[in-house]
Amino acid sequence: MTLCFEDFPPGHFGFYGPRHVTREEMLAFAAEFDPQPMHLDEAAAKRSMLKGLSGSGWHLCSIMMRMMCDGYIGDTASLGSPGVSELKWLAPLRPGDDLMLDVDVVEARVSRSRPETGIVTFKCTARNGSGQALCEMTSPIIVKRRDAARAG
Repeated sequence: MTLCFEDFPPGHFGFYGPRHVTREEMLAFAAEFDPQPMHLDEAAAKRSMLKGLSGSGWHLCSIMMRMMCDGYIGDTASLGSPGVSELKWLAPLRPGDDLMLDVDVVEARVSRSRPETGIVTFKCTARNGSGQALCEMTSPIIVKRRDAARAG
């Protein structure tokens, strides 16, 4: 079943995961995309304000996006997103973390310029295995309304 705008009333939407993050995966991402010492070097990471090896925030965002796609966006009549409204990195991603994604719909409104679509704003919080929030992301997506999705 394809999820349409009407399937996203404001409120809690779901939990997704767990997604295990390995040290090797963190190092590979950092080496390719964010080669800062706290992401690549144990000794430098211990001296940093993070007090140990941590994954790139961009790696965490990429994992969150994958969890969203696998969890619900892949089954949604999504037309894309105009961007991210807010992004906060709250605590470091660590090797061996098991991530859970907590998703809320903070707003759902019909588009004024394209009434066959709606704009659904999600707040996604990634948490580690102990429940500590690592990242919060608020982002709208444009979603077809049910009658428009049926019409094709």
